[in-house]
Amino acid sequence: MPESSEPPPVSGPDPAELPQDRSQAILEAAKQIGALLKRAGHPFALAGSVAVYAHGGSRYLQHDADFAILPEDAEAVAATLREAGLGVRLPPEDWLIKTTCHGQNVDIIFSLAHQPVTREMLDRAHVLPVDSVLMPVLSPTDLIQSLISAFSEHYCDFGSVLPVARAVREKVDWDAVRAACGAEPMPAAFLFLLERLNVIDAQEGQP
Repeated sequence: MPESSEPPPVSGPDPAELPQDRSQAILEAAKQIGALLKRAGHPFALAGSVAVYAHGGSRYLQHDADFAILPEDAEAVAATLREAGLGVRLPPEDWLIKTTCHGQNVDIIFSLAHQPVTREMLDRAHVLPVDSVLMPVLSPTDLIQSLISAFSEHYCDFGSVLPVARAVREKVDWDAVRAACGAEPMPAAFLFLLERLNVIDAQEGQP
């Protein structure tokens, strides 16, 4: 019998090891970076949409993975990423560094809503499983406060934060959020919207 002229199959990664979709790829990136930061002993907390997922929110992730670190640890974290073979990019913004993992962007942030990340904020983080990997995750109150505090006349995307507020509303100290940013026009407008939609209770003394 003549030998087959077809080339032998090319071996490749096990399909079971490949991310099934964009959301899974983002989770894989978050897990790898989180494990790396844990092993290196850097104080940190998962932030952004993956943090919302860890607190029980939607698994539909279409952005990057975000981590909060202390400002004074930025250079040490960058060195840890480089030692792990990950490239580090310094964007024009002076409040984060960027890397790429599993083809997904990862933002390492040391200032949330124009306020430096503090040790107290990281101490309030909840240790939660992120797709089976335990890591510190920003508390729901700090997470919501950072999102709402970012609203301004130039950026006011209520639609992206509304589902987040719905997902974690029972875990948030809304009085603390109001005290921190409720005096500003755009955060106040968003809080009023949440009240009108019955996502949160109206502030005492208000109709």
